[in-house]
Amino acid sequence: MIGPADRRTSPVSGPLDRQAIAGVIGNVLEWYDFAVFGYFAPIIGRQFFPSDDHVASLLNAFGVFAAGYMMRPLGGIIFGSIGDRLGRKRALQLSIAMMALPTTLLGLLPTHAQIGVAAPVLLVLLRLIQGVSVGGELIGSVSFVTESAPPHRRGLLGSFSFASSTGGILLGSAVATLLGEIMEPANLHAWGWRIAFLVGFLVGGVGLWMRRSLRETADFARAREAGELARSPVREALRTMPGRILHVAALVVVVGGVFYLLFVWWPTYLTHIVTPPVPHAMLANTLCMVALFILIPVGGWLSDLIGRRTVLVAAMGGIALVAYPLFVWTDQGTFGSALVAQLIFTILMGGAVGPIPAAMVEMFPTRTRFSAVAVGYNVTLALFGGTAPLICTWLATRTGDLAAPAYYLIAMTLVSLAAALAWAPAHTAGRCSALAMGDVPWRWASTCYDRHL
Repeated sequence: MIGPADRRTSPVSGPLDRQAIAGVIGNVLEWYDFAVFGYFAPIIGRQFFPSDDHVASLLNAFGVFAAGYMMRPLGGIIFGSIGDRLGRKRALQLSIAMMALPTTLLGLLPTHAQIGVAAPVLLVLLRLIQGVSVGGELIGSVSFVTESAPPHRRGLLGSFSFASSTGGILLGSAVATLLGEIMEPANLHAWGWRIAFLVGFLVGGVGLWMRRSLRETADFARAREAGELARSPVREALRTMPGRILHVAALVVVVGGVFYLLFVWWPTYLTHIVTPPVPHAMLANTLCMVALFILIPVGGWLSDLIGRRTVLVAAMGGIALVAYPLFVWTDQGTFGSALVAQLIFTILMGGAVGPIPAAMVEMFPTRTRFSAVAVGYNVTLALFGGTAPLICTWLATRTGDLAAPAYYLIAMTLVSLAAALAWAPAHTAGRCSALAMGDVPWRWASTCYDRHL
């Protein structure tokens, strides 16, 4: 438990202040950039992978999108080690710096028509660098904010890490919508898309400035003073807690694949796959992102009130049940049907995503928390998050069934639902000492670390 002294030094023990905002602002940049790339994938595909078949160009662009995600596990290992050995503060400062520069360079990158095959090569290189930084940013934010929160508010405050990520995607959606509305299509395709990436430089600059004055979390400071830091946190986590790492990996499939299918790939689905194309698809997506930005903290708050497992199971079960009917409804090709379908998904995703940051943190001790969560989370995001747009585009275009991606969405949701259902923390305090050594199953973790965080 966090005592009075800890509450005074905790960056987020009370209302959100500069420290908490600095802790999550990097997520805005990280996910703004990845979202903008997803929204402008059709244009980027034609600029860097020219082809007579626009679907082939789109698949190439989403392939680059996926390549960035494949670097996330490496980023999780690198930043997990930094965060558990040198501190959450140091990891957060480095990760945002690694994102700001490639984002700017991507906005200035010459196209295939200008420098030939070097253009897609440089594009892939920049995405790989960004993938490494993303592998550390979100988990660093989750660890920083949730570790510092009072136990009865971990769900709410931890959810701000995911909400800020949603804020980044929302900002990307808003910028893409604005550019699409005010620019002629020819100018948008020729050079206007670059503006979206150059805007990211401003976000990165603000984040770097704010993180200069971050304070280390009380949990990490105590572990460092007590000499309890792990010398090889990644190796220790993999050796002593593989079951819990796999549990995290299964639980966050809904964060990776399902989230990116519904909020990054969705506008492409509505405008380039559904026939007739849905008008104002980016506007609908932006409205739903606003709702999700609000509903993720609601989901986190509910998990503090009635339990993480209850909220997760109800929300994930709902997604699995309504997925196929909502896809069929969306395929009518009208703005109203697409908006209502995505809003229903949004309400359920708030409950499915909000409790997860606190759930992940409560499963691991301070000495290996950053590394363990980063490995489990980033492996799933690499396998399901980055590939979701690619797989869903292929399913819809090659099978001829516009609702085919719904089957993939349901399958991913069921994986996370199984992980949530399996979460049954024991109420026996005696097992906590064994848990600290990593000798007991993951299902006992939450109860024990509720007492020791």
